[in-house]
Amino acid sequence: MIQTEITHFHFCCGLGGGAAGMNDANPRVGNLQAKFVCLGGIDNDPAAIRDFERLTGVAGTVMDLFTRQQYTAFHGKEPPHGWTEATPADIRRAAQNRRPDIVCISSPCKAASGLTPESLSITPKYVALNELTLRCVWLMLEAWADDPVPLIVFENVPRLASRARHLLDQIIALFAAYGYVANETKHDCGQIGRLAQSRKRFLMVARHAATVPPFLYEPEQHRLQGVGTVLGRMPLPGDRTGGPMHRVPALQFKTWVRLAFVEAGKDWRSLERLAVENGHLRDYLIVPARHDGYLGVRRRDEHTGAVCGASGPSNGAFSVADPRPVGMAEYSQYGVLEWERHAGAISGQSKPGGGSYSVADPRVDGVRHNNVFRVVPFDEPAGTVTGGVGPTSGGQAVADPRRAGPTFGKYAVTDWASHAGTVIAGSTTGQGAYAVADPRSGLNRGRGDHYLTGGHYGVVGWDEHSGAVTAAACHDNGRWSVADPRMPASNDRLVAVIQSLDGTWHRPFTTLEMAALQSLIEPEEYLELDGLNDEAWRERIGNAIPRKAAKAIGEVMGTTLLLARSGETFVLGSTPIWVRDVALALTLPGNLEGLAP
Repeated sequence: MIQTEITHFHFCCGLGGGAAGMNDANPRVGNLQAKFVCLGGIDNDPAAIRDFERLTGVAGTVMDLFTRQQYTAFHGKEPPHGWTEATPADIRRAAQNRRPDIVCISSPCKAASGLTPESLSITPKYVALNELTLRCVWLMLEAWADDPVPLIVFENVPRLASRARHLLDQIIALFAAYGYVANETKHDCGQIGRLAQSRKRFLMVARHAATVPPFLYEPEQHRLQGVGTVLGRMPLPGDRTGGPMHRVPALQFKTWVRLAFVEAGKDWRSLERLAVENGHLRDYLIVPARHDGYLGVRRRDEHTGAVCGASGPSNGAFSVADPRPVGMAEYSQYGVLEWERHAGAISGQSKPGGGSYSVADPRVDGVRHNNVFRVVPFDEPAGTVTGGVGPTSGGQAVADPRRAGPTFGKYAVTDWASHAGTVIAGSTTGQGAYAVADPRSGLNRGRGDHYLTGGHYGVVGWDEHSGAVTAAACHDNGRWSVADPRMPASNDRLVAVIQSLDGTWHRPFTTLEMAALQSLIEPEEYLELDGLNDEAWRERIGNAIPRKAAKAIGEVMGTTLLLARSGETFVLGSTPIWVRDVALALTLPGNLEGLAP
């Protein structure tokens, strides 16, 4: 095998996903084996350049590629003292003063992104950002005008073709003027790189016609993978082995709520099916889950939790939603039977609290049961005195108008203004000076008053301090509960767990998972990016060209360059040709003279 070197250089390189991917490419044609070597990259973000150097192993260059006019339009102010426009000579120095075989240009795409409203995309700031595409192409072409770069790939968002059509037309005209043929295509980087994400991108490929006559074929297309094929190989979010980039992000509370209502497999449009009235969800109530299970009711087909000695409705989910009809006697505690129905089985515990052992009797007699709990007026005769002397056995109570005093009042309560009865050493009859009707209010009593209780089942206000905490502190022996008014505000950032009804965990990707989905790393690998800011990490990761997609592009470009170096001018491939019409014309003898690009 003959080893040969293919060099590549990157404009607006970001953290280096595209450069690292091309470094991974390893094309082979016949006895030619290529090794990709990165000459460097340019970006205006110092943190991105530090990441670039970490991922590629080569020095990058911090450089602003704006013209002065573009800088002023984008930043709304003049550039600082000492700022100068980049020149073609600066570009050559950034590439180690070598001419690369492949140049990749991935200009900022915010202005043409579908996430940016069209009304905002036409403002001077975003127009200047779009114009950076043309600026990068011109700098590249001028930097190596005497020794043209053989292959160029220009990557951006698909909407660039509509929002910046006039710029693309100028770019194609520039390519033609410098001897290039170009073609515009749209690709899904996920299908090119066998990724677990769909990432549709605009790709313009330019080939220097005199230097590279062979066809340049498109990369092979593959089926997208499921996201679980990547995430399933990674530790669970929050696992320390994943490092700081693998923590669950702290999102605004309103974002968590929205995530909770998005159906699995759906996007934000799932929220449109929710009923909203006066700015509030009509059919749902959001409550904190700090006291999980409090007064909880379980479904009939669920198992219950551990049953302990204190299992009650107010300290866990110890109730069940029973779908069986209430009329079933055997399950109707305190049940009252209709008159025409039969009773259930009479057991040894046939009491009102043990089943349907009461009846709705429609008969009205007026005599038979009218003495139960009857109170006889003081001036009327009593009913027949029977063997049963309780209040329920007849008219055995009387409305006595006489004032109960210490002489005959059993368990008497002495009036506040009266004197007490005789104080005796003891009594077994309830006779004596036992109680007094105290008119003093207990509402304003102070701490230490003997009339105050021990605070059993007491609830302390949120702005109050707690009492001394004892070893036996419990909710039923003091004020050991608190009235907690906290519910997150809509903009409060927090980490939450959303457990869906299907038992799955609905959560956002961690930053490390996003890097793995972009194929910047293998799922089992560890990654550290510059800084400690998730938002900055995510922006740089999201702007990156997926590493495996860049590798696939590098493979086909490297194959084309190897064919050109070996003298081949024609080769058949199983995928479409990127620059089809012109490439086909170049393979026909006698057709080069006066060929229009």
